[in-house]
Amino acid sequence: MNGEQFLVQTTVFLAAAVIGVPLLKRLGLSSVLGYIVAGAAIGPWGLRLAGDVEGVRAFAEIGIVLLLFLIGLELLPARLWELRRAVFGLGAAQVVATGSVLGFAAWALAVPPGAAAIVGFGLALSSTAIGLQILIEKKQLSTPQGRAGFAVLLFQDLAVIPLLAVLPVLTEGHAGAVHVTGGFSPLVTIVLLAAVVAAGRYLLRPYFRVLADAGSREVFTAGALLVVLAVGVFMDKLGISMALGAFVAGMLLAGSEYRHEIEADIEPFKGLLLGLFFMAVGMSVNFSLIADEPVTIAGLVVALVALKAAVMFALARAFGEKTPSAYALAVVLSQGGEFAFVLFSLAAGERLLPAALADLLVAVVTISMLTTPFLVNLLHCVPQRGEPGPEPAAPPAEDNPVIIAGFGRFGQIVGRILATRGIPFTALDSDSEQLEFVTQFGEKAYFGDASRLDLLRAARVDKAAVLVIAIDDIETSMKCAEIAKQHFPRLKIFARARNRLHAYRLLDLGVTRVWRETFHSSADMAGRVLAELGLPDSTAEETVRIFTLHDERMLRRAAAHHADMPKLIEIARAGRAELRTLFEQDRR
Repeated sequence: MNGEQFLVQTTVFLAAAVIGVPLLKRLGLSSVLGYIVAGAAIGPWGLRLAGDVEGVRAFAEIGIVLLLFLIGLELLPARLWELRRAVFGLGAAQVVATGSVLGFAAWALAVPPGAAAIVGFGLALSSTAIGLQILIEKKQLSTPQGRAGFAVLLFQDLAVIPLLAVLPVLTEGHAGAVHVTGGFSPLVTIVLLAAVVAAGRYLLRPYFRVLADAGSREVFTAGALLVVLAVGVFMDKLGISMALGAFVAGMLLAGSEYRHEIEADIEPFKGLLLGLFFMAVGMSVNFSLIADEPVTIAGLVVALVALKAAVMFALARAFGEKTPSAYALAVVLSQGGEFAFVLFSLAAGERLLPAALADLLVAVVTISMLTTPFLVNLLHCVPQRGEPGPEPAAPPAEDNPVIIAGFGRFGQIVGRILATRGIPFTALDSDSEQLEFVTQFGEKAYFGDASRLDLLRAARVDKAAVLVIAIDDIETSMKCAEIAKQHFPRLKIFARARNRLHAYRLLDLGVTRVWRETFHSSADMAGRVLAELGLPDSTAEETVRIFTLHDERMLRRAAAHHADMPKLIEIARAGRAELRTLFEQDRR
């Protein structure tokens, strides 16, 4: 493909997404379905504006890799340990039970035993991209069904490794094209994997510190993408899923002070590539095959979705999920998965599956993906009875009630006082040297520019009750305040003002809780000076109190005229005269 063709194809994909996704969102449907429909419209069976489905899908699978990286970035190791029962209990039970049921069903339909096992366990896998995307869109990733769904999908990614390893064993002569360990022995693979984890733990933080010190956002973004893709490719060479490798890389950075900046930088790439993946799914729908065997394919799709949902519901209830959560989990994981495309294609290449059967299964899996957004919407329309509803979601580890933007001398004092009362907070600062300094004293802050909307969202400011703007730079402080007021109107904002003009601008923006950084300390010092000069302590304190109250009133009175310097001078002079009058009356 030459440069001009690439530009034309890119324009076609972007236009299809821009038209399809908003259209289906207006109809109350998921953006996932919008991408799939857009892909079907421009694909080989639609308007034929785009081809090379396999090439597009292979490239777009990087979106799944980035998605798993971001999930790992949010998941501290301690949090993963809490999910161990769901991952290795519910996840393993789902793969074994669903794979067995579907395998026996295939065998009952006269599929040979070996092929039936491949069909059963291939169809047991669900779509990581669709499942997680729907949970994220519905803001359910931290709910009971969201945590359980993530655990099952994570185990399924792990299960792909032995499933791929089985294919050469089933092939006559125990040889084939699929080598799960890339030519390495299992022991060497484990050693290399451990080396990646160890290197990541000790090298990634200095690596990102160097990138942050460069002061270039583009270089930092490129460096983050390099880490994800390099680890993913290396894992792929070991025969391990790229997505799983990216998840490990994300977990290695979960406790890093750079995690929010990395998440904000990678999020747009993840969204675009995931959208491209869903469009590739839509492009791959073989409408000719569907037209030839509509009843057979429709029956198989219904049977697949119903069997997977029924098994998942039963297992979820057995593992203690409430009925509404079990229903939601069953629907979200009821479709076939993207790894089925790989598994069935390789099995057909190894002649373990007839080519016609592999094509039929790919069509069934693709259409099953289309059903999930509809079923999710339908489930939300059906009232759940028998139980009061899902239990409240446990807040994620970083859903803190306070976000401190700017962790210099001002922000640190706020953070230390909050910490003494056991109130958790998330601190953000764009100065990597400052972060390195405060870390030496046991403080915890994250690297990032808090005046960016994507970074504030990555820091979960929408879950917070209070935003403390303690940023030193006035323009950055104002930009942060403007974004917070516009996008998070319910958030209470407490802002530091460098000087009086800065305070005027904050008040004019609608930020009413403003603290001038030197005002109160200066007033306190003035009171100590009065006491040292012989005034009674009570008189000195009262003087400071009256002055402070009067100055706050004057500040708010003058804020409406902060752009009119003559008016400000007039108000200031009138204020000083008014204050002198107050103290003269007090002395009488």
